[in-house]
Amino acid sequence: MNTAGTIDRPLTHDPKKQAPMKPSTSEPTGFAISDFTMNGATGSRQNRTREMQLIPEALARAHMHERLHEAEQERRAMRLVTARRMQRRAERASLRARRALAMAVMQ
Repeated sequence: MNTAGTIDRPLTHDPKKQAPMKPSTSEPTGFAISDFTMNGATGSRQNRTREMQLIPEALARAHMHERLHEAEQERRAMRLVTARRMQRRAERASLRARRALAMAVMQ
């Protein structure tokens, strides 16, 4: 489906390649204030810089980087907890084996 761009999601971010604003058919013509003519709209479009348009993407990228960092820290913490639990279990098994060996030697 080939749809035209919207104000929020233009087909291109280059202001010179965007279609000029067309007057609405429902509004009477000739009553626009000079500040709101097509020149003003084109000027405001050109004011939007690429950096400003990419700010939400940069924020989302930073947020995702932070979330990935937190997830990695959580995984490290869980691995540490698991390793300590396994170490305690191995120590208890070693003590049981020593006791069993000592009991076998004593008899």
